[in-house]
Amino acid sequence: MRGAAMLGSVCVLVAAWLLLVTMRGALDEERAFRAAVSCASDGDVPGGRDNDCLRAVRAGIDRTERVEGRTPSYWLYVTEADGTSSRTRLRGSPQEPPIARAGMRVEVTYWRGQIRYVDFESVRQYTNADPRGDYRLFCACGLALGFYGTGFLWGWYWLARHSRVSVRAYPRQVGLPFVGALCLTALGAAAPWLTDSVGAALQLIGLCSPVVLAACSVAALLLWRRPSGDDTVALRPSVPAAKQCFLGVILGKIPYAGSGGYLVADPVHLASTPDPTGAFFRREVPRSLTPVRVRPPYWTDPPDRPDYGGRALVLECEDNGVPVLIVTHRKNIPWVLGALQPTPSANPPRP
Repeated sequence: MRGAAMLGSVCVLVAAWLLLVTMRGALDEERAFRAAVSCASDGDVPGGRDNDCLRAVRAGIDRTERVEGRTPSYWLYVTEADGTSSRTRLRGSPQEPPIARAGMRVEVTYWRGQIRYVDFESVRQYTNADPRGDYRLFCACGLALGFYGTGFLWGWYWLARHSRVSVRAYPRQVGLPFVGALCLTALGAAAPWLTDSVGAALQLIGLCSPVVLAACSVAALLLWRRPSGDDTVALRPSVPAAKQCFLGVILGKIPYAGSGGYLVADPVHLASTPDPTGAFFRREVPRSLTPVRVRPPYWTDPPDRPDYGGRALVLECEDNGVPVLIVTHRKNIPWVLGALQPTPSANPPRP
């Protein structure tokens, strides 16, 4: 619960910083760039290239330099009439329209000390310093982290206030809202890229949120009406035809408890081992170990219980009155049950 509270709080605080500080700064810069007008002349405007007006300068291309990366881009090196050299980064390839080759004359436009776009004759291409749309990254990260952190905060709140309702490590009262939060996280990360403004992104989230809420409500109703029982998971044993080595641990105050993280099952034996191949350092499970039931993980289980990506199941056992837990991926539980099945004696007693 403490981990969920800390992670959720950090996510929400980072989201607030991104949305209220970083994104607001990006939006202010975009509005200032869109409102900028052309400079009258260098002599009339103090500050030269570093002022808030658009300063257009004729320049010649010296060379281009391709930038290695997943997205094609290149550096454009130019020299102005007064001998000033500078460079700017453009998306695409210099061999593609608009073609950029050495000796061409272009017009570069400065704003606040950086080249914001380049005019190739009749084609204008914006540089990577174009501030329009910079808010999208901060908005997407902020919305995604906000919804993601809210899911963890809800889990912490419910477990802190209502943990006696269910001892499951992943009760539906926590799991279902968290699934809804993940859906909104994905929506929040995508909305700014699918729209052209922050308001439009929020409207898209507002339109889709009732759909997510309705789906979670229907799922909650179906789960509530389903008989709960005693959490026992019905599985049929499956005797392994050959030796199987897989992830799993045996927990309890018994000598064969394994902290190495692997189980070895064959038709008549079960063992724990730290060896991924299952060949060395094996601790055999005695035949006195008796399976009781298979159930989901509980938050009251030992804290070193593995999770296996939320796909773990727990086999409750007893060994001469000592409680033992076997934890492994749900797909491996039938092998564990099969290896623990009593085998018929080779020489049964005569009647």
